[in-house]
Order: sequence, then structure tokens, then C-alpha cells
Amino acid sequence: MYAIIKTGGKQYRVSEGDVLNIEKLDVEAGSEVVFNEVLTVVADSDVKIGKPVVDGAKVTAKVVEHGKAEKIFV
Repeated sequence: MYAIIKTGGKQYRVSEGDVLNIEKLDVEAGSEVVFNEVLTVVADSDVKIGKPVVDGAKVTAKVVEHGKAEKIFV
């Protein structure tokens, strides 16, 4: 089972147990965050595609840590 969510202007394919590196969220590390913009949910052969989002679908995640990308020298 997986879902496609939208956050920060980007789309991500997520499954249970995935660890993602996404844009900064305004929540503390260790907190839980809910993504309500679920575009698609796929469970085996059952596919639900939203118009634009799937009604009643949500993805919950735990913020592990905040970090910064490496500096780029030009």
C-alpha cells in the first residue's frame, strides 16, 4: 500500500515505514504531523485517485529531526 501526498509544492510517494527528507515543517522534532493533501491511494489492485484529493484520506508521520542541506560554493 502506498499514497502520493503533496507538501511544500512537491509530491511524494510514501509507504508505511518510509523515511523522507522534505521541506521544513513548523513542528517540533518528535511531533506528529498530518498530511491531508493525499492525491492517490493504492492498496493492491484498489486504486483511489482524487479530484484533486482523495476524500477522507490522510497520512500521519513523525518528525524525526530538522536539518540543513550542505552548503553550495560557487
